[in-house]
Amino acid sequence: MPCASTLSRETEHRVAPMATARTTAESGQKSHELGLLMCEATEQLLWTPAQHWILEQQPKARLQCMVGRGKATYHRRDAHQPIHRIVYGQRMIAAKQNSATAEGWLSLREIRRRHYYSGQCSTLNLLAHTCCHEFAHLLQSIAGQRYRGSVHNRHFYDILDGLHGSGAANEVRRWLGEETARRGWSELATEFVPTPSPAAQWQVGDRVNFGEGRRQRTGTIIRLNPRTCTVEGCGLWQRQRYRVPYALLSTADDNQ
Repeated sequence: MPCASTLSRETEHRVAPMATARTTAESGQKSHELGLLMCEATEQLLWTPAQHWILEQQPKARLQCMVGRGKATYHRRDAHQPIHRIVYGQRMIAAKQNSATAEGWLSLREIRRRHYYSGQCSTLNLLAHTCCHEFAHLLQSIAGQRYRGSVHNRHFYDILDGLHGSGAANEVRRWLGEETARRGWSELATEFVPTPSPAAQWQVGDRVNFGEGRRQRTGTIIRLNPRTCTVEGCGLWQRQRYRVPYALLSTADDNQ
């Protein structure tokens, strides 16, 4: 007959996965519900005010907003019908509820660099801006200013700036704020400071080492990317280029 301590441990092992699964399911449900709110905000606060102009340019144009299961978030026009689809990825929404995972998204960089919402980053601001970002792509497409290889072009940012400058973006944020607060999610409006980019301690021109032992290389950083940098080799590795994660870098003086 098993002793009490054995039963306790076995119970812990059974309960822990159940608790984790429950937490994951609740998080997924919350992200899905936030996605539905984003769809409603897009339809009511962005599409409806612009509908007269849209129909002048593209008669019978329709909007379909939906929540996807993955990260993919995009606007796409149907190839055979005048239907514009905007999809908000559930995993994207989940990622923007955490300051560390929000760091890699373009919407956060746009808020900072273009000073949308006074440059303040919060989940609420990120989700409201995502609605505006995708709707700007819709307007860009209808205006015929979206080109192959040129999506986030000056025409797109003129439209996106206009949505923020006209007050439409603030209205989306206000409405989402009211709806999320009604559901007890007022913490989404709390400003967070995203995790500093790993690129922050490096700059173009730095001489670095990477690799270990006989595979160690030395080079010069020529480009900084969000998660890796491009290094041009020196000496024996001259004219070779490498994509190196920041965690593998050390200054060239460290090992000399």
